[in-house]
Amino acid sequence: MHTQGQPVTITCEQCYTDVTIPALNHCQQALCPTCHHDLLSFRNAGFQHSLAFALSALFFLVLSLPFNFLVFKSNGQQHSIHISDALNVLIQQDYVSLAIITALAILIIPCVVLIGIVFLCTGYLTNRRAPSSRQWYKTVKLLSQWSMAEVFMVGTLVSLIKVTSMAEVSFGLSFFAFIGFAGCLTMSLVNFDKNRLGLWLYKGRLPKPEPVTKDTATISIQRTWALLLAAAVLYIPANTLPIMHTQLFGNDEPSTIIGGVITLWQSGSYPVALVILVASVIVPIGKIAILGWLNFTVQHQYTRGKRTRARFYRLTEAIGRWSMIDVFVVAILVGLIRLGNTISVYPGPAALAFCAVVFVTMIAAITFDSRLIWINRKALND
Repeated sequence: MHTQGQPVTITCEQCYTDVTIPALNHCQQALCPTCHHDLLSFRNAGFQHSLAFALSALFFLVLSLPFNFLVFKSNGQQHSIHISDALNVLIQQDYVSLAIITALAILIIPCVVLIGIVFLCTGYLTNRRAPSSRQWYKTVKLLSQWSMAEVFMVGTLVSLIKVTSMAEVSFGLSFFAFIGFAGCLTMSLVNFDKNRLGLWLYKGRLPKPEPVTKDTATISIQRTWALLLAAAVLYIPANTLPIMHTQLFGNDEPSTIIGGVITLWQSGSYPVALVILVASVIVPIGKIAILGWLNFTVQHQYTRGKRTRARFYRLTEAIGRWSMIDVFVVAILVGLIRLGNTISVYPGPAALAFCAVVFVTMIAAITFDSRLIWINRKALND
């Protein structure tokens, strides 16, 4: 069996344990013995695969822009959209911030991440460390969690199910190109082992995370509480105000998130209703509750269930961005359904509030220092 590299020592960023890892075989992973965080993995030709998928994703991204994305037909009228059209309509409706957020999440950030992966993988495979390699490494690590192309693709499929009862929808070439883009982006990230690349960049030893002190622990707890409080306050208008308005023959029909779930359920679209319920209702509430519980336990120095709490923390990191599905549904429907007084869709004020809930909870997960689960704050030095 092919092995990779010599034994290395990595400091776990989630519990601050120093772990010596032997050479790994193909498809092996090294987990932290304390918190079970994924430290290192190895796949034969992993960086070659990551590079190939990244280049393919960039190619598909270029193809997804110039052609029709979706075509909407109703009562003899037809309207087609490009991805850029949906952004332009949001801007025309004075939702510039929502257009910027959507563009960043599904186009700009994924593009930057892919360029960084291409740059870093090429350097790794040719064993050339460019002066900017470490900056690109930090950028890819930071932005990969904010890349939401696959979430947008799921949101598109949900929006199609919502409108099939109103009209006929067909796919353009850009739709299939975007599927290829999202799929290749995901596979590129799966094969991209950030820690292994970091060991190469830093010549066998990853830089240690900043140590925890009493001051940094207090700041982490206070910031997390502030962000969770803000998210809880924003969650109220996000669920009580309309997330979109549908104008049908001059009549305005506002729709809230819960109202959309109920409508989908009553129409028989049970799987889609459950997806929206989980992503837009249960996940945000669950994330706020879990992070609040974790912050409370570290503030009051709980010592039980450390591994369970660490698993819940990783869960909040993994699922948080999927709540953006409903926001992307609005973005697609606003750009797609534009037939004047016959039928048109407009964004509602809840769209921005819900966006803010998702982002604030994601930042709260970042500000929460998971090492406090394992470290006794009373024993820390200032």
